[in-house]
Amino acid sequence: MAEHNLIEREPVASGAAITALKPPILFAQSQALVAKIEALINEPLITYWNSCSGSICDSDVLGLYGVLRDMPPAQRMSLFIKSDGGSGQASLRMINLLRQHVEHLTVLVPLECASAGTMLALGANAIGMGPLAHLSAVDTSLTHDLSPLDRDNRRVKVSQDELGRAARLFQGDSGWDAANPYSALFQHVHPLVIGAVDRASALSTRLCIEILGYHMADPAKAEAISNTLNSGYPSHSYPITLREACRIGLNAEPLPVAVNRALLELNAVYSEMGQRAMTDFDDRSSHDNSILTIIEGSGRQVFFQQEKDWHYRTEERRWITLNDRSSWRKAEWAGQAVAVSDYPIR
Repeated sequence: MAEHNLIEREPVASGAAITALKPPILFAQSQALVAKIEALINEPLITYWNSCSGSICDSDVLGLYGVLRDMPPAQRMSLFIKSDGGSGQASLRMINLLRQHVEHLTVLVPLECASAGTMLALGANAIGMGPLAHLSAVDTSLTHDLSPLDRDNRRVKVSQDELGRAARLFQGDSGWDAANPYSALFQHVHPLVIGAVDRASALSTRLCIEILGYHMADPAKAEAISNTLNSGYPSHSYPITLREACRIGLNAEPLPVAVNRALLELNAVYSEMGQRAMTDFDDRSSHDNSILTIIEGSGRQVFFQQEKDWHYRTEERRWITLNDRSSWRKAEWAGQAVAVSDYPIR
């Protein structure tokens, strides 16, 4: 792959104002790789990529529509996913949108596709996984306004799995009547938090079943896969590799070597675009221009870019944001040049 400038930044003369870092827009390079991959798989390709700071969210549905809207309906299509997760409800909406454009969907996973990313992959007829690829469990944890506090006085996440394990351990180790172990847990975890966690867990199970239903005709199989992903693993980040994905009933298969290598090249281009672009002006103020999410198809790239200032309020001991101009933008061909413009989404 050709060398690229990692960050565009004007030189700063001694005593001059600091110029904010700007990530490169590598549309020409990514389009060449999209075309290469489409030739290898012999079908259209859509990409969905999150940086380490990005996540699946509701506005991504409109971003995806911005790429799909000019594409004709297809019998087959592939979706490249690289994500650490986010909103499962947004994953359902994205699958619903994709299914209105394609009959047979294949998800291509060369790297991580975790949590809500795994939910997104469940909507595909087939999942291609490379040697570095993994899915994950989708059990839910949440931070509630009444969650317990940690040593730094911050609210902690509470999961259904943790509560269930604590209750079972209490029943097993208690030497007295422990018919209701939650009465002891209530001293440490507010009842409303326990109720909220149970509700979130039920939502996660329902989302998986609904997403699988777009292509899986057997409701019992869909429910079994959903239950495994939601409660069958001792860790939310448990890596579900190709072998494990096949074992739990997913239609997973190895990615062809050439396709996997091309996807990793595309990920490298996106990683240059999505690198951290934070400029520190002093010890209490900085500016962030990082790109968090990239969605691309042939001829168009849509991406979400942060553009905001951070300021530390000493008297409150916290960071606040100012001048937030973060927005979706799009890159397209304008003749032989690349045109980047705003893509308003609210």
